[in-house]
Amino acid sequence: MVDSLFEKLKKSYKGKKVFLTGHTGFKGAWMLKTLSLLGAEVKGYALEPQTTNDLFYLIDGQKICNSVIADLRDKKRLEKEIMDFQPNFVFHLAAQPLVRLSYEIPAETFEVNVIGTANVLDGVRLLEKKCDVVLITTDKVYHNNEWIYPYRENDRLGGYDPYSASKACAELVIDSYRNSFFNSKAYNMHQKAIAVARAGNVIGGGDWSKDRLIPDIAKAFAADKAVVIRNPKSVRPWQHVLEPVIGYLLLGSNLSKNPFQFSQAYNFGPHLSDALPVEDMLNLAIISWGKGEYIVETYENQPHEAGLLKLDISKAVSELNWEPKLNAAKAVSMTMDWYNQFNNKRDEIDLFTESQVKSFLNE
Repeated sequence: MVDSLFEKLKKSYKGKKVFLTGHTGFKGAWMLKTLSLLGAEVKGYALEPQTTNDLFYLIDGQKICNSVIADLRDKKRLEKEIMDFQPNFVFHLAAQPLVRLSYEIPAETFEVNVIGTANVLDGVRLLEKKCDVVLITTDKVYHNNEWIYPYRENDRLGGYDPYSASKACAELVIDSYRNSFFNSKAYNMHQKAIAVARAGNVIGGGDWSKDRLIPDIAKAFAADKAVVIRNPKSVRPWQHVLEPVIGYLLLGSNLSKNPFQFSQAYNFGPHLSDALPVEDMLNLAIISWGKGEYIVETYENQPHEAGLLKLDISKAVSELNWEPKLNAAKAVSMTMDWYNQFNNKRDEIDLFTESQVKSFLNE
């Protein structure tokens, strides 16, 4: 009998120590919940969640991990927490993740995303044991020519807006550390394997971020208001948050078994047929919710955002045996189901979130 994905990942993470930055964020909380179900011992390091509606609180995140509330830029604290924990794995998700906010706080975005990444890697340098590290950047690290071709891992990096540029800079930092301190030729001395994961636009329950499509839809529909959208024709590689989360875990598992082969970058995104315009995603949400309407508003002098972005995921598919499980319609439906549950049975949302993770892993 072939093991389910749940059983395969459990073999890699049950009883293992996982240091997870960004555990209080949207994607980080899904990662935390998944790791908890896999039997990992998790220590989280992140800023305080902003509201009581944040997924971290809804899943009782404080009870399923050792939660450290601190800033990535606090280098000494970060190093101490890593050294005290002595992790088997490090997953670095913490970031300033919003394009539009990066125009308001550009220097802080670079500090958090670039220096913060260097601080994590400096903490890893102090460990005198085997440790496998997966650092999460973004699909927006690529120099975006807005062409129809999907970007591959060896395409040129760049960044128009401060967020994208900060993540491209973080990749240069990672590459430098991998060459300088974690070189595969000296693996037997340092025992550190370093991989990078680049994911597309994620959707899923528990995201309340400002200026994000799905949170805007969920809040507007719940209030019986029209959704206001800016760029209806912009194409993004949409995927449910569990798709890249499982991808990261598969990458970490493979990295642990074969550090030489997997110490590189991997794209995680949907099939090309599911890289859809904003307007198409909104219409899928309306179908799933059962009602809803939207307004397109254009503003002069609004910050630049890429109009077209697609990812080539063939490398992750062939080397990691990972591929998207959900098409766009199913991803949207699963997401809208979560928000419906939250609105109607908030006290059961932890169990509902858990059921979505288990269902996804056991399909």
